[in-house]
Amino acid sequence: MASGADYIRKVKEQVKEVDPKEVRPLVESPNGAVIVDVREQQEFEEAHLPGARHVPRGHLESRIEGAVKDRSARVVLYCASGNRSALAAHTLEQELGYENVESMTGGITLWKDRGYKVEVPRRLTAEQRERYSRHLLVPEIGIEGQMKLLDAKVLLLGAGGLGSPTALYLAAAGVGTLGIVDDDVVDLSNLGRQVVHSNDRIGIPKVDSAEQAIGDINPDVEVVKYQTRLDASNIMEIIEGYDVIVDGVDNFPTRYLLNDATVRLKIPVVSASILGFDGQLSVFAPYEGPCYRCLYPTPPPAELAPSCGANGVLGALPGVMGVLQAIEVVKLVTGSGEPLIGRLLLYEALGTTFTDLKVRRDPECPICSRDPESISSEEMGVFPDYEDFCAG
Repeated sequence: MASGADYIRKVKEQVKEVDPKEVRPLVESPNGAVIVDVREQQEFEEAHLPGARHVPRGHLESRIEGAVKDRSARVVLYCASGNRSALAAHTLEQELGYENVESMTGGITLWKDRGYKVEVPRRLTAEQRERYSRHLLVPEIGIEGQMKLLDAKVLLLGAGGLGSPTALYLAAAGVGTLGIVDDDVVDLSNLGRQVVHSNDRIGIPKVDSAEQAIGDINPDVEVVKYQTRLDASNIMEIIEGYDVIVDGVDNFPTRYLLNDATVRLKIPVVSASILGFDGQLSVFAPYEGPCYRCLYPTPPPAELAPSCGANGVLGALPGVMGVLQAIEVVKLVTGSGEPLIGRLLLYEALGTTFTDLKVRRDPECPICSRDPESISSEEMGVFPDYEDFCAG
């Protein structure tokens, strides 16, 4: 009966091995090759090859497609010494249909002995590891995605119906900095849908109420409060430096202002709106897809766009749309999945239906058709009268 060493030796005879010196140029200047670390999570966190993707050998069959979708791509696997990566390479070729797989000889041990560069990532604390344990198990997020979330800065426009669930779930997800813009105070009529607030906080500013709720969920989240109304005089100063903006405003002038400012600063916006039993959601990523003006070149007449205050809204509807906004933010920050860029998602609660519509960039759009480099510093903070534009 063959020993484990004999079996590994036979496997190594069947897979292609590559020396670390041949892998080094691929790490320094990736050219179609994917470097995959097949060690366990703790080993990966101690040190790994720069740019390596992490797929533990024990989860190879279920997770490799998330890291390497193209089965014809060149894939270089490594472990501590070269044994586990050889077994993983054999599995990829013989069972999973990958065509160009190599195992790095000597693993990361030989790599470090040669003096080659390794990445030593920041490590989660024991409390963070427990708090975000379910994220760490999801291949599309994992340790790298969670670190991106902890480093992210997300700005919420509004702490109302949409901003409430978005704030709570982004705090729970570990987004490091949450900015909140809202000039209102908590009112009894808010509590049927604005779940970030509570009865004992009626009368206090919504930004303060939201800060308290966020702190109760995750005290590590830094909350930056802007108790003001967003307008042309302050928008550039407030939004600059944020990675993603969550649009939960309830009026067209502010939406057009937000669009024009975020296009200039190239900040993606996760935008949602609600009314009655209907909700809609899209992601406006400047120069990657259409902007808000591509979708709505001019605002609809007032009679076709009543407010929730005038026509009402199902209390649970902002929960659905706000949670979807939070998911889109996580996807944008971690780089996972396919965000709703160039798509408009419509939700109709009475019939429980979702409709996904394609939206294209308007080549004649007065905002995003312009080369961003052509916008001068003098123009950056100058905006038209959006109240007049929407009234017209």
